[in-house]
Amino acid sequence: MSGVLVTGASRGIGRAVARAFAGQGHRIAVHYASRAGDAAETLAALPGDGHVLVAGDLADPEVAREIADTAEEALGGVDVLVNNAAVATSAATAHPVAEVSYVDWQRIWRRTVEVNLLGAANLTYCVARHLIDRGVPGRIVNVGSRGAFRGEPDHPAYGASKAALHAFGQSLAVSLAPHGIAVTSVAPGFTATERVADRLGGESGDALRGQSPFGRVGTPEEIAAAVVYLASPAAAWASGAILDLNGASHLRT
Repeated sequence: MSGVLVTGASRGIGRAVARAFAGQGHRIAVHYASRAGDAAETLAALPGDGHVLVAGDLADPEVAREIADTAEEALGGVDVLVNNAAVATSAATAHPVAEVSYVDWQRIWRRTVEVNLLGAANLTYCVARHLIDRGVPGRIVNVGSRGAFRGEPDHPAYGASKAALHAFGQSLAVSLAPHGIAVTSVAPGFTATERVADRLGGESGDALRGQSPFGRVGTPEEIAAAVVYLASPAAAWASGAILDLNGASHLRT
């Protein structure tokens, strides 16, 4: 049984990841930034015991340290970190060059990078140092995005932050391997979560489903299954990998 810290676990992919790990008997630290009610629902639905809630804005480096330390103590050690929390694509975070002011452009870029990249980097540092100090192996799985490869024209900060997260993971896969810590990433395509439910109806939904030859979008459970595998002892040799999870909607060459 391992201690697993899942960021952004109040709903969506993070909630599915927390459930999948808990279903295998692991203790979970359910992280959230602002959705306390949703996070409490996630926690209440987890099988087993020993699970905890941890709150905080990952954009703040000191808060990231506190999150890592709190989860480490509450779980008796964090053995697996899943960097899932992110400023996601939405109407509120759209910033195409031709349509936003320079002030909004800077604001959205700064917030996106602070959470999606720097927050993940700082939390990874803190968790990895705990693992190194304890002298035990560990796993770090980053939740990136298909958008890192095919581009996000209305959300360039999001695409850039996810591409950087992938590169960050590969760098740490090399530097942390001598300590027995494997680092991987997943790159999901469009996934049916609560946040995007309104986009799956009508013509927009048909267009999204039409991106994949399977004629559908992904599910949080499918992403979670891949994350659980990559965090398993059997997947140590996958360290450094970026796993596409997009139903063949975008093929990298």
